[in-house]
Formats: sequence, C-alpha cells, structure tokens
Amino acid sequence: MKLLMSFCLLLLSLPIWASGFLIVMPDGSGNGRQVLFPLENRSTQVEVEIADFMASTSIKQTFYNPTNSRLEAYFLFPVPKEVVIQRFAMTVNGKMQEAELLDAKKAKQIYEQIVRQAKDPALLEYYNQELFKVRIFPIEPRSEQKIELTYHQALKKDDGGLSYKLPMNSAKFSAKPIQNISLRLKLSNKQAIKNVYSPSHEIELIRKGEKAATVGFEQKNIRPDRDFELYWRAEDKAISSSLLQYQKGKEDGYFFLNLSPGWTDPKAVMAKDVVFVFDKSGSMSGKKMEQAQKALKFCVDNLGPEDRFELIPYSTEAQSLFGQLKSNSKTNREEAKEYIDELRAIGGTNIEEALQMALDRKEKKAKRPFFVIFMTDGKPTIGEIEPQALLDKLAGYQKDQVRIFTFGIGSDINTKLLDQMTEMSKGYRDYALEDEDLELKLSNFYLKAASPVLSNIELVFDKNVKVEQLYPRKTEDLFRGESLNIMGRYKGEGPAKLQLKALVNGEEKTFDFQLDFKKKQEEHSFIPDLWALRAVGYLLDQIRFNGEQEELKQEVIRLAKKHGIITPYTSYLIVEDQPIATNPGPRPVPRPAPRVFEEELDDQVQRDAAQGLKESSGSASVRASRRFKKMNQAQNMAEMEQERAEMNNKDLAQDNASAIVNRSGRALYRQGNNWVDANYLLLDKAPKNLRRVAFNSKEYFKLLQEDGLQEILALGNNITFEWKEEWIEIYE
Repeated sequence: MKLLMSFCLLLLSLPIWASGFLIVMPDGSGNGRQVLFPLENRSTQVEVEIADFMASTSIKQTFYNPTNSRLEAYFLFPVPKEVVIQRFAMTVNGKMQEAELLDAKKAKQIYEQIVRQAKDPALLEYYNQELFKVRIFPIEPRSEQKIELTYHQALKKDDGGLSYKLPMNSAKFSAKPIQNISLRLKLSNKQAIKNVYSPSHEIELIRKGEKAATVGFEQKNIRPDRDFELYWRAEDKAISSSLLQYQKGKEDGYFFLNLSPGWTDPKAVMAKDVVFVFDKSGSMSGKKMEQAQKALKFCVDNLGPEDRFELIPYSTEAQSLFGQLKSNSKTNREEAKEYIDELRAIGGTNIEEALQMALDRKEKKAKRPFFVIFMTDGKPTIGEIEPQALLDKLAGYQKDQVRIFTFGIGSDINTKLLDQMTEMSKGYRDYALEDEDLELKLSNFYLKAASPVLSNIELVFDKNVKVEQLYPRKTEDLFRGESLNIMGRYKGEGPAKLQLKALVNGEEKTFDFQLDFKKKQEEHSFIPDLWALRAVGYLLDQIRFNGEQEELKQEVIRLAKKHGIITPYTSYLIVEDQPIATNPGPRPVPRPAPRVFEEELDDQVQRDAAQGLKESSGSASVRASRRFKKMNQAQNMAEMEQERAEMNNKDLAQDNASAIVNRSGRALYRQGNNWVDANYLLLDKAPKNLRRVAFNSKEYFKLLQEDGLQEILALGNNITFEWKEEWIEIYE
C-alpha cells in the first residue's frame, strides 16, 4: 500500500522509446502541485538477438533534462504479455541499479493510481502487462542521463509460428520527436527461418542463409506511435505458410496469408530470358541518357549465369543488338555494354514497333520466364499511338506468360498505358521524376526482377471455407528473398486446403497447405485496415484505367470512411465540435461532412490527388500511380500512416495530433477533444443502445477488464465507440 500511495504522488512525464516511462516526482514545494517535466530523448538504440525460442533485448538511451531543476524519477517498463523473464539488468550512467518486477496484478494497481491522479489514461495501453520499476536519482539540470536496459525472455510458439513484441507506443507523451532511433534484430534457428513479417513497421530484411536473418530500421526525428511486432516461422519445408486472422461479431473474417520459400540458394534462381527495351528518342538527351546508359550496363552485369538477353533501343524506329536472344557470356556482355555506350538520343517514340520486336523474341516452347524491361520517357508519337490499341495487341501474348516491367522516366509519359501493360502481364512498375536519381532508381528496379524463384503462380482454395476479395487480385511471380502476401475475406470456419501451382525451373509443381480458419479472432486487429487499404488502392487504379463509375466511387468512399483512409474522394470526416452533454442521455450524432477533393481547393496535395486520378500524364499522374500501387501492396500500418501524412501534406515526425487512429479493428476520428468511432459518424440517428460512462468512475475501471478495450480507452477522456453490439460513450 505504501508503494501504491507513493505512486499516487507521481506525475507521468515522458515515455522513452520501447515504452519505458519516466515518472517524475512532484516539485517539492509542498503545495501538492504536479509539474510536468518533459525530458528529451536524444537517441535510442535497440539490439535484439533471438536464437530459437530465446530472445535477448538491449536498449541504450540518452535523455536530456531541459529544466533548471534536479529531478527524481522512477523508470517504468511494461513487460510484453506472456513473456517469461530469464534475466534483467539495468545501468544508469554506468552504475548497476536494482530493479523490481511487478506482476500484472500489482502493475494494474499502479496504472490505475496514475490514471486517477494525473487524469491521463495514456498508460492504459499496457494495462494487462507486468512492470519493471527502478528509481533514478539524480537527473541533473541541463544534463544528459544515459540508461541501458537488458532483459531475456522465452518466446511462445503459436501454431508453428513465433512472434516478438517490443512496447514502443510513446507518441502521446513526447515533448519532442526522438532525434535518432535504430533497431537491429538478429534471428537464428536450427531450422530454416521463413515468413518473416512485421505488421507494424516498414523493415529491412537481410537474409544470411536458410537459418539466419537480420531485421532492422533506422529513423530520425520520429514520434513512435505503435508497438513493434515481428512474426516468423522456423521449419524445413520448401515453402512455408503463415495464416493470421481477424474476425469478430457477425462480420465476415479477414485474413493475412504469407507464403514464403525463405532464403533461396542462388543456384535455385530460375534462368530467364530478358529483353531490355529502352527509349533513345530526342527527349532522352543529356543527363537522362547518361544515367540510363550506366543503369543499363548495371543490369547487363547482373544477369544470371544461365540467362539469355537482347537489347532493343527505339526512337523513330526500333533496332536490336543481336536480332535474337543471346547467352550471358562475357563476350556478349562486353558487346552489349559497348553498344550501350554508343547510343545517341534522337528521333520520335515508336512504342508499337519496339514492343512487337521484343515480343517476337519469345520462343513458343520455352518454359523459362520471359521478361520485357520496358523504359520510356515519352508517349507514343510514331506508329500506333492509341493506348487501347497497343494494349489489345499485348493481350494476345498473355497466354505465353510474358511479363512486362515498365519504368517511366520524367512526367511526359502515359502512366495509364504503362500501368495497364504492367497489370495485364503481372509485371512491376516504377517511375523516376525529373528531380530523382535515374541511375539509382533504374538499378534498384531491375534488381526486383533479377532473381525469379516461382512463376505462373496460381492459388486454389477448397470450398470448405469461402475465400473472396483477395488482394492483390493477380498473383505476381515470386523473386529471391521475397514472400507472397495475400489479404482477403472469409466466410465460415474450419480446416481448408490450399494448393499453390507454379513453375519452378521450367517444371510445373504443386504445393499443398492445410489452413485453419477460425471465428472470434480479435488479436490481429491490423488486418481489416490493411485489407481495406489494399482494396481502395486497387479500386482507385480501376477508376484511373476505366473512368469513374458510381459504384466504384461509392465503394471507395465507404471503405475509406470506415477504415480511416485518405483518398481523392474523402479527406478526414469533418464535423463541427459538439460539447459532451452534462446530463445523462444519448449524445446527438455528429453529422460528418467529408471533403471532396475539387480543383478549387487550396491544398496542392489535394488538387494533385484529384488531378492524378483523372489524367494520363504529368507529375500528378505519376504520383497517383505510385500512391495507388503502394496502397494495393501495403504490408504494414506504417505505410497506412505514411499515406495519411502524404495526402495531408504533413510531416509524420512533427505531427503529434493525428486526426485518425486505428484501434482494435476500427478507425476513430478526432473531433475537437473527442474521439469518435467511424461507424458512429455514419449513423443516421443516435443509437438507442448507448451507455454513458464517466471517466475515472468505478464503471470505467470495470470496462478496463475487457480484453481489447485498453488501447481504445488509452486515447483520452472523451470517446464514443462500439463494443460487443453496444455503443459506449466515455465522458469527463
């Protein structure tokens, strides 16, 4: 009790990266005032080593006390759920400190006391977790404080998979963005490591053979706003599957399916035929041609040992180097690079003849992948110039499994034509605008297609569970080091068989997977939002390609509002701020006024989005193509946040007042000091089943016992949301 009473006197100040919290003592004046001391996190380094089932986490941080006062504080660190701590050590400014581990029951008492005293529910995010506590004194004025934290834990294997979670949601407290953040996580296992995936962050994955991998990310001036999560499997199968699900209430379920061959030996990479088709028209003269020549030589140098290739430059007419596919011999590579050096930019743009010449190189009986790397900086001006006619000619080659990878240079290009060429052939697209490094982008672009492992992929689900609305809609080839990530909806429950059919080194092979679809799966709440982001990206592309259709537009708007996605049709759900009623009774439903991006809007980003949706060329069209492709291939919540920031022309690091958050499988919108569930904003009238609960009341703390509610209640003191077929309004 004494410990709890002492914590009642503490004031929540600033959590550190990895969600350690500094609880600063009162100012000592004796008047009972609680003073906020916003310490600055200067730098954070996280190192994690995971061998089989054991994980070791080390955190180094540097804090700065910007005040003129010496401070005394407690350092609190929430322990992830279901973690068995093997060892815990902590140093402060080089001196070992004793730390106390509090079980979940004692930790809840501390969390509640802080919420009651500070009237700030932010810590409730970690309400069900155990807690480390250590006293830190002194924190000298205008000086740095260094903290090193190391702990070991045993990971739990769930349905053949492993997961690691690092608490790090601290944006709500931060006085300033963290200057430097780095995380490196090393995986090793006795079995092959596969299906490595983070739903929370955009990570770099470096493979080091079958049984080792390194995961990392590094950022500057960032406000962390979500816990870091990582999933993977360890098993010796040719291809592994990992199924994550989300289903609640009466709604159809959502799923995320990852199929991964893991690390692939370079010898297993499929030999391919590659035709480089590149624009040498007059508009390519100068720096663009110089950079393109360097990038082309890089591509030639990175062909596989068994690959065959051809070069087809085009301007007013198309030409070819060899007149046929040639082996990747040293003699042929040197001849190709000399040929590239001699290219000169002149003439018009004959896309039709260049593509026809490239497609004629395809050998009818060859089972190896056939890739066309198509580069252009202009629209067709000679031969067939109508985009649809060009697409119709390409359609006849789809039965031959031709892959076209398009790379647009500059903004005077027909992005719709290039994107549709890519989509119909299950290829890949990218662009380099005038101010971007063409050589770097083109080199990286080619590496995407350099190492195919599986081609002509077909997925077949049995009918025991109905699987639908899959994204991406067309399954692309799988390349070395990649995983195939599918998101979709499902109806029903129980075991279901999945067959993956593909070409492997020219041979047709079939891989069988046994999946288990379940109901009442609410742990992975990120899945519905990422599924919706992919769906919206796909629908927006269809509108770009085929023109605006009312049913497509309305579906985009519906999904965007429900899941908090910013699109050319919807911005934030904006309503006039309405004060909470002081007397019991249902609160009136705020009337949303979704903004439509029209040309008269002042915001350049918004005008750009509307323009890019309608136009076939120009910089706005290029940016729209990039944006919608990224949405349709979204892998994690960080990409969703980045999309919101880009569409609202904001810096994620500096924007500490996001108007939309995703919690427990729903989007909530900030309306003044209130947070409102998106579904509530879309109601026609106030619901009858609305229960009003006062913040900090006994009923409020009883709600905290509900699993899944903590991250919603942590948002603030005034929230309206739906829970278990009931509407709840938290009011202060």
